[in-house]
Amino acid sequence: MSLLDPKTWQPVGLSGGDSAVVEPATGDTLAMVALASPEDVTAASEAARDAWKAWSDTPHHVRAGVLRRAGDLFAAHADELRDWLVRESGSVPGKADFELHVAAQECYEAAALASRPTGQVLPSEEPRLSYTRRVPAGVVGVIAPFNAPLILSIRSVAPALALGNAVLLKPDPRTAVCGGLSLAAVFAEAGLPERLLHILPGGAETGRALVTDDRVRVISFTGSTAAGRAVGEAAGRHLKRAHLELGGNSALVVLADADVEAAVAQAVWGSFFHQGQICMTTGRHLVHASLYEEYVERLAAKAQSLTVGDPYRERVQLGPVIDAGQLAKIDALVEASAAAGARVAAGGTHQGLFYRPTVLAGAGDHTPAYTEEVFGPVAPVRSFATLDEAAALAAAGPYGLSLGIVTRDTALGLELADRIPTGIAHINDQTVNDEAVAPFGGTAASGTGARFGGEANLEAFTELRWTTVRREPAGHPF
Repeated sequence: MSLLDPKTWQPVGLSGGDSAVVEPATGDTLAMVALASPEDVTAASEAARDAWKAWSDTPHHVRAGVLRRAGDLFAAHADELRDWLVRESGSVPGKADFELHVAAQECYEAAALASRPTGQVLPSEEPRLSYTRRVPAGVVGVIAPFNAPLILSIRSVAPALALGNAVLLKPDPRTAVCGGLSLAAVFAEAGLPERLLHILPGGAETGRALVTDDRVRVISFTGSTAAGRAVGEAAGRHLKRAHLELGGNSALVVLADADVEAAVAQAVWGSFFHQGQICMTTGRHLVHASLYEEYVERLAAKAQSLTVGDPYRERVQLGPVIDAGQLAKIDALVEASAAAGARVAAGGTHQGLFYRPTVLAGAGDHTPAYTEEVFGPVAPVRSFATLDEAAALAAAGPYGLSLGIVTRDTALGLELADRIPTGIAHINDQTVNDEAVAPFGGTAASGTGARFGGEANLEAFTELRWTTVRREPAGHPF
């Protein structure tokens, strides 16, 4: 039975007009979805506020059961959901399968949160019981991007619901089905009561309405650093918490003792997985001078061997970028980098939205594709001579999301990682990694720190309340 029936999936009453769901590989329209206006956000937040208290009072095992069933449904409907991820977001099937796996795991991990001990007994100077406990925040707003639409929605939606909140989810309208409407269908079938999860596809005005609505007490935003600054500023004015997972320009550091072939195998995945449209993408390759020439040669050869095409109809390793605007940005950065002196060792060309995996040798401080987040399949390579130089180069720039270090000396790798401020570090692995049980987040321009996973989710989607109990009313001096 189909989970996503275009005749029945539409949220009722959205007034922002219709938007085409476009397949990037072909330009075909897959479906039409209704968009949310700012007025729709207001109506949804009112409904969510009215519904959440009964849900927060629902016994934990009932909430956990809904989350477990949702996890099972992502597996049961994997074939259908995979097709949407491939066609709507341009994912290759393997990437779509990874998203579905993580989505199920996020639901299972969230189910475990529902019964977690959420407070502690405190000492007190007074004759009273004094304790803290975690209580639901109320209505949570989630704003998710196009690049990993299912993961980047479910990792906030699942724990927020499990902990007793209602959720307003604004997916990117380019991936409104796999990043939004699919979640609504799964949770409805899993038994989530009505009015607790609202799907509000829309653009910037819809997002602003979500952030500024006083009924929404917590914002979980994943997206660009520029947009994240605006979200954080607006949330601050409205005295609400904003958890921001933003951009990156992550470094892969290849030390002098590394196996070049193994390092290149890591690098190819880090830079070209999902056409480089991932916040953790390896955006800077820092390679010891003794290995640099071989590394560039091997990386370029591997890039040239990768297949690019329609991931739904062909067996390929890279699909299309999301739209013409993103392609134009990628192409402009590559052309500007070549004009600034970088050598295009592979790629640098495109046909339609299919951009060839690109290697830029001789990258440096004046190479735009090295200093900026590209969000495309581009691998700038730069050499270094000493560990001090490697540490300085990896730490340079505004971002601090992920880090990879390749070395035969793992202790040295850990020592080097400690010198580079990032939210995530991997020794003998590239920068793109994710697990439902692991904290995720960056520093500086990459966001406001680890939020996803375990304790971080408890803190993100609940408030800490202090309570005291006396046997008799307290006496006071006046």
